[in-house]
Amino acid sequence: MKVTVCIGSSCHIKGSRQVVEQLQYLISENSLGNKVELAGTFCMGKCQQGVCVTVDDEFFSVTPDNVKEFFEENVSSKVN
Repeated sequence: MKVTVCIGSSCHIKGSRQVVEQLQYLISENSLGNKVELAGTFCMGKCQQGVCVTVDDEFFSVTPDNVKEFFEENVSSKVN
């Protein structure tokens, strides 16, 4: 599974750094490092909806406040 987080300027302002840090922690905490690839990219073209995140090309809008919920619903539940 590949999780890609936009780190462009608009998403950065909306908290993409915190989203990346929390995802890194959650992937490690759940021992999913060998199943989940976390990547960064620049603008996905949906700046108004940021922080933009894709999971295997499926688009999500994530905030630093809902990262854990996003991770549980769209990453860990689909990997295991």
